[in-house]
Amino acid sequence: MRRYLAVGLDCYLCLVTAGLLVRPHVDSPSRPGAVVLLLGPVLVLSFLNQVVLTALVGGSAGKLIMGIRVVSLPDAGRPAPGQLVRRWLHGLCWLPLQPWYGLRAHLARPDGVAGPAPRGCEEGDPYAEPYADPAGLRQVRRSDLAAHRRAAARRAL
Repeated sequence: MRRYLAVGLDCYLCLVTAGLLVRPHVDSPSRPGAVVLLLGPVLVLSFLNQVVLTALVGGSAGKLIMGIRVVSLPDAGRPAPGQLVRRWLHGLCWLPLQPWYGLRAHLARPDGVAGPAPRGCEEGDPYAEPYADPAGLRQVRRSDLAAHRRAAARRAL
């Protein structure tokens, strides 16, 4: 739930900020429509939030507000910039199509009942398919990350 709220906050903050930036230019006669005008700042702000801010402080604005950090697997260290860019592009291209894929899968079944969970989605599996990240990153609570690092430091002694 916390992850979904963080994504919602990120979207909201990005759209509001971009809207405030382009508001003075919307009624100008030489500018394209508001939607086209809004697309550039939304992409730039999304990149700054998801890639640059995460590289600097470990999470986007929404994730930091919700107490979530983005870490690289398997060492729980800082993610590399390449991983963050790949993750951002994945979010822009693949995630918005998920409602379409779900609807198409639902309509493809004659009885309309969803099939069994995909292989690898067993309950309790921390690396189950729904939580897989194509860039090898993971979202964890800040308190859990601190506890993990303390335990790793004790094991190293």
